[in-house]
Amino acid sequence: MAKNGFQVMDSDMHIIEPADLWERYMAPEFRGRVTGLTRYERDLGVALDGENLSAPPTTHPLSMAGNARERESQNAKYQDGDAHGWDAHSQIRAMDTEGIDVAVLYPSRALFTLAYDGMDPKLAAAIGRAYNDWMAEFCQAYPERLFGAGHIAPHDVDAAVAETRRCVEELGLKAVFLRPNLVNGIPWHDPYYDPLWGACERLGIPVGFHEGGRPPHIAQVGDREFATSMLHHTCSHAMGMMLATVSFCGGGILERFPTLRVAFLEGNCSWAPWLLWRLDEHQEWKGYEHPELTMKPSDYFKRQCFVSVECDEWPSKYVEDAGLGHTVVFSTDYPHPDSKYPYAVDSFLSLALTAETKRQYLWENCARLYNIAG
Repeated sequence: MAKNGFQVMDSDMHIIEPADLWERYMAPEFRGRVTGLTRYERDLGVALDGENLSAPPTTHPLSMAGNARERESQNAKYQDGDAHGWDAHSQIRAMDTEGIDVAVLYPSRALFTLAYDGMDPKLAAAIGRAYNDWMAEFCQAYPERLFGAGHIAPHDVDAAVAETRRCVEELGLKAVFLRPNLVNGIPWHDPYYDPLWGACERLGIPVGFHEGGRPPHIAQVGDREFATSMLHHTCSHAMGMMLATVSFCGGGILERFPTLRVAFLEGNCSWAPWLLWRLDEHQEWKGYEHPELTMKPSDYFKRQCFVSVECDEWPSKYVEDAGLGHTVVFSTDYPHPDSKYPYAVDSFLSLALTAETKRQYLWENCARLYNIAG
């Protein structure tokens, strides 16, 4: 297709799952425990054992009124998806409208279903498995343009490894993803997760970290400080990715798994030069606490990590100055409320970046992250 001469890969395009996904795909012993609360609306309601996981925890009147206005303003923009049940055909039509050649797909409702402390590991694994079966089926309609990322439950690392292997070897998915929020108090650099990182490395797939909305029982950056979405969302997505980056680059994961690829998605990229500078500075000061590191944390990031740019993120020009241009991937965030669809690619192309940098961000880095040939 090519948009103004540029191939475009969306590193983090979203789908909207049908409300009855888990009713249809869940293992029989768990069927009925996860239910969608609406079928095709963009409210993304989902419940576990009758409790609304995606209910906003605030009744701030300005937030409630603003959310209603947001939904109304999006009705026209997303009417094709609404009208056709967010099927694969409407996904492709949206890609054609935006100018996207290839997309790697991440969830909407499913972002609310895992990452809870104390979940029954078997139930958590079944939730992810059902989503992955549906995602693989969704992509089959356009196998050269739609690629899925697998939903992995971290509650039992052996089950997570088995599902990761199934996602790749049986379902043909291109990545697995997790929310950055810690589960059961275990940090990502704890050796407990090493079997999972090792499996991703051996299978040659990346692990993507992706924050989600504000569910009532998942601890996020900013949820104790801020009642409104404006203030909370400013912090949660970007700063959640920053914490995960510190864990991977400073906590020794990428030292132990030198070919593992990691993506920190939907959290901007412009923080990367500052955070990595600060992490390097602290290694120089307190590196004796992490003698396992044989390189600067920034060098691990440059070797193995990726971070996503928003279409209008003008400070991203400083990422190139810091020598991190090869780590940046592009995303539209379609069809979420903050997406600039159908002008996301146009907006990105208007940024003050060189043509070569735009080509890297729009295609080359994404293709390398997901091992997808052009």
